[in-house]
Amino acid sequence: MASAPEGALTEQDGETIMVPLWFKHTMPTTLTLKNIPDAVYEQLKRTAEMHRRSLNGEAIVCLETVLLPPRPVQGEHRARARALRVALAPAKFHARDIDAFKRKGRA
Repeated sequence: MASAPEGALTEQDGETIMVPLWFKHTMPTTLTLKNIPDAVYEQLKRTAEMHRRSLNGEAIVCLETVLLPPRPVQGEHRARARALRVALAPAKFHARDIDAFKRKGRA
């Protein structure tokens, strides 16, 4: 295959193709599942049909949904931290108290 930058269009045998981002770095891993309970298989089959995916594609989406956390929207962490600060009772701890607790925990 012709060398191309990641995710770039390249020419091969007179045709333009897209080189996937993962292609140059890793090859997909194969996973074989054995002894899948019938109910799980049937549900996977139904949802794959509903989403117009292959069983393999649906299984990958299910695994990604459970195992890969969604990326937070930019600024979401900051907004949650601000909301938490507002919800906390004001001035229960002073900076000097927090520093003392830290020193005590390190001793």
